[in-house]
Amino acid sequence: MLGAMTPAGPHPTPEPVRVRRVTDPADPALHAFGVIQERSYYAPEMLIPPEMFGMLITRRDPQREDRLLVAQTRGGEVLGGTLISHLPLPGPLGGAVFNSFMAVTRAARGLGVGRALHRATLDGARQAGLRGVFADSVHPSRQGEEDRAAEAATGVDPAARRAALHALGLRTVNVPYWQPVGGPDGGPLTDLDLLYHPLNPDETDPDEINPDDRSVPLALVTGVLRAYWTGWLGEERAQAEAQALAERAGHAARVGLLPGTDTPTYWSGSAGR
Repeated sequence: MLGAMTPAGPHPTPEPVRVRRVTDPADPALHAFGVIQERSYYAPEMLIPPEMFGMLITRRDPQREDRLLVAQTRGGEVLGGTLISHLPLPGPLGGAVFNSFMAVTRAARGLGVGRALHRATLDGARQAGLRGVFADSVHPSRQGEEDRAAEAATGVDPAARRAALHALGLRTVNVPYWQPVGGPDGGPLTDLDLLYHPLNPDETDPDEINPDDRSVPLALVTGVLRAYWTGWLGEERAQAEAQALAERAGHAARVGLLPGTDTPTYWSGSAGR
C-alpha cells in the first residue's frame, strides 16, 4: 500500500537528502522507517510488521528480493522510506517490482521526497531488467466514514495521494483487484486499486511513462501478484487468488491502464458491489 504522500510543490528535494538502500538489519533506519509507517497509515496493523524488516532485507531467494530504501538528510534523519519486492518471472514477461509501502514524514511532505524514493525504485527495477513497478492504494470512493476519519487524523487526503501517485507515473490497472488477507478468518481488502508504472527501455526520464503504454499483459499482473502473495499466503492459495483475478478480468491478453486517480470500471459503475 502506498501511504502518506502529497503532491510535490515547486521545491525539489532538498540537496542534503539522499536515498539509500538499507542492507544491515541493525541499521537504525529500519526502526525509523517503522515509526514513519505506523504514523503514516491509518491501519498500520494491516502492514508488514517492523520486526520483520531485518529478515526481509537479508533473505536470499532467486524468486524474490525485498529491499528497503530510505531518504535521509546528511545528518541521518530519515524523512521517508519505501519497502519493495523485486519479483522476476521466467521468460519474456521479465517480472516487476511490487511496492509494499511508501511514506514520508509530515514535516517532509511536499518536498519531493516521495518522488526521489519512486525514482530510486524505478532505477532499481531498470537495472534488474524488470518491466515496471506495481503498488496498491486505497481509492476514496470505496472508503467508509470511519476509515476516512482515521486517515484524516494522519494528515493524509486519499484523493490528493492518488493525484500525487498519478503525477509520479503510476496508472490504475483496470482489473477487479482486491488484496487477500491471510489467516483463517481473513477476508479481502476491497478498497484498494492496483497501480502500475511501466518502464520503457528507451525512456530518458524514468518519471514519465510512454504514451503508448496504455495496457499491461494480464500474465504479468497475475504472475507478479502470485509471487508477491506466496510469501504470506503460501503457494497454493496465492495461485488460487491469482487465478481468480484472471477469471474476473476475463482472461484477457492485456488489461488497460487508466489515470492513477481513477478506480477500475468494475467499481466505478458498481457502488453496491
